[in-house]
Amino acid sequence: MSPLSFLATAPRGLADLLAAELAALGAEEVRERSGAVSFAGTLQSAYRACLESRLANRVLLQIARFEAPDTESFYAQARAVAWGEHLDAGASLACEFTGRHPTIAHSHFGALKLKDAIVDAVRTPNGARPSIVLDRPDVRVHAHAHGANVTLYVDLSGESLHRRGYRGAAGEAPLKENVAAGVLIRSLWPELAGDGAEFLDPMCGSGTLVIEAALIAARRAPGLGRVYFGFLGWRGHDAQLWRTVETAARARCVELAPATPVLRGRDWDRAAVRAAGANAERAGIGAWVRFETGPLRDARPAGSGTGLVCTNPPYGARLTNLEQARAAHRELGVVLREHFQGWRAAVLTGVPQFGMELGIRAARTHTLWNGAIECRLLRMSVEPRSLREPGSLARADSPLAETPGARMFANRLAKNLKQLRRWAEREAVSCYRLYDADMPEYAFAIDQYETLEPLERWLYVQEYAAPEEIDPEAVRRRRGEVLASLSRVTGVPRERIRVRTRRRTRRGEQYGKDESRGAPGAPSRVHGANLVVGEGGLRFEVSLDAYLDTGLFLDHRLTRERLRGAAHGRRFLNLFAYTGAATVYAAAGGAVASTSVDLSRTYLDWARRNLLLNGLQHGPHVFVQADCRQWLQDALGDPARYDLIFLDPPTFSNSKRMQGVLDIQRDHGALIEQCMRLLAPAGLLVFSTNAQRFQLDPDVGLRYVVSDICAATLPRDFERNPRIHRCFELRAR
Repeated sequence: MSPLSFLATAPRGLADLLAAELAALGAEEVRERSGAVSFAGTLQSAYRACLESRLANRVLLQIARFEAPDTESFYAQARAVAWGEHLDAGASLACEFTGRHPTIAHSHFGALKLKDAIVDAVRTPNGARPSIVLDRPDVRVHAHAHGANVTLYVDLSGESLHRRGYRGAAGEAPLKENVAAGVLIRSLWPELAGDGAEFLDPMCGSGTLVIEAALIAARRAPGLGRVYFGFLGWRGHDAQLWRTVETAARARCVELAPATPVLRGRDWDRAAVRAAGANAERAGIGAWVRFETGPLRDARPAGSGTGLVCTNPPYGARLTNLEQARAAHRELGVVLREHFQGWRAAVLTGVPQFGMELGIRAARTHTLWNGAIECRLLRMSVEPRSLREPGSLARADSPLAETPGARMFANRLAKNLKQLRRWAEREAVSCYRLYDADMPEYAFAIDQYETLEPLERWLYVQEYAAPEEIDPEAVRRRRGEVLASLSRVTGVPRERIRVRTRRRTRRGEQYGKDESRGAPGAPSRVHGANLVVGEGGLRFEVSLDAYLDTGLFLDHRLTRERLRGAAHGRRFLNLFAYTGAATVYAAAGGAVASTSVDLSRTYLDWARRNLLLNGLQHGPHVFVQADCRQWLQDALGDPARYDLIFLDPPTFSNSKRMQGVLDIQRDHGALIEQCMRLLAPAGLLVFSTNAQRFQLDPDVGLRYVVSDICAATLPRDFERNPRIHRCFELRAR
């Protein structure tokens, strides 16, 4: 019997570990792919992956591959699959569609066509057919398109394998179980546990890291606590083989023994500690762990040996503001340096620049994603030679400040500052871009924000992450040269400089939710005391800490001004509204009503605050939390029409809260068409995108009157990057 083909998906940043894990579980022909691992094997291999993988999100069985250049051939070939081998007419079914197909522009539509094909194939003469159930169906089928090439899978996991079944209610942005396991495996915990090392998470929250560490130490398969897998309702399921796999996994669990490592979690929050204990009991390792309530500063080793401190410092709802988060990182560094000499430490931080506050040099740094949040895993040995002065920036008196590279960068920055300052004063622009990778070897974007009350200048520095082939030491040196020059050249003190890292994305990739430009569903991190800046005589709230984007896209300064000029007496619609800056401009320009639509409640609340800052909150300003694409479909039956529409979608988004995947190059035609149907006679649609290689669909130009306003909306400070955005005005013919 020929081996079966499988695909296991992984959290981003952990595919290499998943490949090694699957090989250890007996998988064959293991190949790492982008965000996934393909492998071959028997059904037993897949069962073991579902039950024993600590890292996988899903395990998919490939059942068909075919070429389908259009929608009709996709339906026909999907229907031709022998679906009777996988489900019967009385089963419940869920369908998913991902990827880029020549004619299937929307994943929701692709899923519907797949569902139709399956239902029509298995419908009985008396009309019995599968029912559609999205939550825990008997069979979940997934179609993925790569151009005209389509692959069909049965999802054997059924739902994400990070759901081990032990966790009760979780707090804000909880650490996913398989990401926690990946952090531990990256940090060599399996080897340390085998040597009897201690384990401590001094900020454990609901205990995920401690519990996953205990599951690893006990060699307990993470899926033993699950009651649902996708294969249980699948017709190809071999119940006897599954019982054999499950029995063998239970036999591999080790009992509590004197040599068991000490595994502890502690937290200041009594409710979190109680929840952690309950989670550990449900996971079946309650006897392996101890949880205690207490402040971070009192954390100490339990014995005289060494071990691993592994933690994910909290932010968001569990901390009042980002300065508290910064202080927590700094306090963690003090505790490690003073009380855990000789230990190893692994810190997963969702605020990467705060890693510098630990005062310990990381021997290794890894980028990985907890859901859609990009994080850094810092692996450190706590020893004298690894200690450094805490702080997030190199000082001006650093030796790096006088290197030839630092002087060259400083000269360029000073030249830009001199030229742009004159322009900014003349045009009354207080927030603008000073530098944008002018020298490729110093790949940074540097923005100045001037705040109101008090009048202060801040710098927001984004480092474009270097390609993997660049020597990490060269990257660190150049970063140090840039950071050592900033205060000296600009006069902005170190405490008012914020540094973040921005990845350059390939087509088909996206930033995490908190990184996508206006991406739906951005998580609510920390509101805190955001800064207030001025633009165009208006006031806007910005955050230089909580998100990769600050809340005000500086390259849209002129676009917003055009919207203000066109808004008088008009009904305004702002789609993918983000923090509502365009809505504020339209309201200030005399719009008689506005509707702002975004999937993120955080952004909509921010937009309301921006209106309030300008005294524009009164009047018919409506805020709608919704997937913009779904909202557009639903709005087509609404008699309301808009005179002015601003459409500024993200380049790419696969937010789980959206229906399917948004790819603006593929989907912009459909979005524009839906907007034009809502546009009143003589109305105006302004469409903008930041897709660097964007090409407007020729059909759009044939159907509507299109004006390219890219050059007219390019501000002086972004002229070095003329493709920062593409912008068009559209009217009905």
